[in-house]
Amino acid sequence: MSDCAVVWIRDDFRIRNNHALSFACKNHDAVTVIYIHNKEYFDGKREAQRWWISKSLESFSNDLEKFNIKLEIIISDETSFYSKLKTKDKISIYWNKVYEPDHLKLDKEIEKILEKKNIPFKFFKGNVLNEYQSITKNDGTPFKVFSPFWRNAEQVFLDAVPQKTSEIKKLKSKKTLFNSKNTFKQIMPKKDWFKKFDQYWKPSEDEAHKNLKEFISNRISKYSVDRDYPSINGSSKLSPYIRNGQIHVAAIYEKSSKDIKKNISIRKYINELGWREFSHSLINYFPQMLKGNLRKEFDRFPWEKNSKNLKAWKQGMTGYPIVDAGMRELYETGWMHNRIRMVVGSFLVKHLRINWKEGEKYFRNCLLDFNEANNVAQWQWVAGCGADAAPYFRIFNPILQGEKFDKEGLYVKKWVPELSKVPSKFIHKPWEMELKYQEAINTVIGKNYPKPIVIHEEARAAALSAFQSLKKN
Repeated sequence: MSDCAVVWIRDDFRIRNNHALSFACKNHDAVTVIYIHNKEYFDGKREAQRWWISKSLESFSNDLEKFNIKLEIIISDETSFYSKLKTKDKISIYWNKVYEPDHLKLDKEIEKILEKKNIPFKFFKGNVLNEYQSITKNDGTPFKVFSPFWRNAEQVFLDAVPQKTSEIKKLKSKKTLFNSKNTFKQIMPKKDWFKKFDQYWKPSEDEAHKNLKEFISNRISKYSVDRDYPSINGSSKLSPYIRNGQIHVAAIYEKSSKDIKKNISIRKYINELGWREFSHSLINYFPQMLKGNLRKEFDRFPWEKNSKNLKAWKQGMTGYPIVDAGMRELYETGWMHNRIRMVVGSFLVKHLRINWKEGEKYFRNCLLDFNEANNVAQWQWVAGCGADAAPYFRIFNPILQGEKFDKEGLYVKKWVPELSKVPSKFIHKPWEMELKYQEAINTVIGKNYPKPIVIHEEARAAALSAFQSLKKN
């Protein structure tokens, strides 16, 4: 066994259930943790996550210090870094897997480099319930429909020998291997739009477990209903912590599922973990969907290229209050309510008929919980071109969605303050107010708040016609 262990951290900023870190601490007297910041993954692509990762590294470093473990930040591409290591360094490398095709491909390249240099290494199961290869139909082919996938996957997880909770011990001494002078601040986004995130989030492992405990104690029993109402704190908001590995999904499943047979809300919540597993399975079995439509007939879909409408959608200035509230919530907080994600997604691809790739790209840059598998799979679900997708004729009416799930306009008024004086009767269709009332409350549509950029009925008819054209070819 080598003198020192190097644990390569990617999206697993946690002490608990960190199998690579646990193994290293059990088998070595000295452990160094490294985070390799490859700028290519982030610049102009995942700006919001740069804030989360910077904050996470700071809190994770403090947690590691309690165990005499040093965290070093390496700014490089991975292959260049590992290519410079030497056998005489007497180190062993450990890491947890990331279940994205590019990362799995990178792992293979790193393995070859380390094997050639005769540097010991070992990798471990990452932040999933099951390895995606273990979930297939009886004939060995992958699932394309969620329900049978999740029935099978959940049973496989429950039948498996429970993996022991990984714990680590305090080491006798702390060791610095690479003398890196890089700091957390070097990973921060270049623009300062992220500064409001501090009001809403505390990226740390302890905060993740604290939030889970509070959610289970106070809100999970009403999740199946409350999750649809954006003005209610009905969801767990654990997604950024899951994405960045501050909590393991197995821990969430275990702590959430104790009364699963008694409460439909718990079942609904657990199913959300299933959708994450399903998405990871899809992108690995069908990696082509990361760059294009899973259903190839959609390659012929007549998308519109309209930069003006796309900009209005991004800025929350479409004239549809529920859509605009969601887009503004995203920009300010780095997160968006799940139902609203479906509403704004449907509006982009069906009302505006703008390619889902534009939405996927914008979400990738703005979401703190951006996950390649979830983001692509969900956008293709909304667009109708993915696996187990929403039917083409399911076009969310943004007015009715608002009236049903934000009846009093509490969510809209929070994020679209220029509509704060609009009566609830008109909050989701303010253009229907008589002009004299608009003037009386200083909310003139077209002046203080934009007119709808498309008319719902016309946009819906045009979308249905476009979808129908796929059947004719």
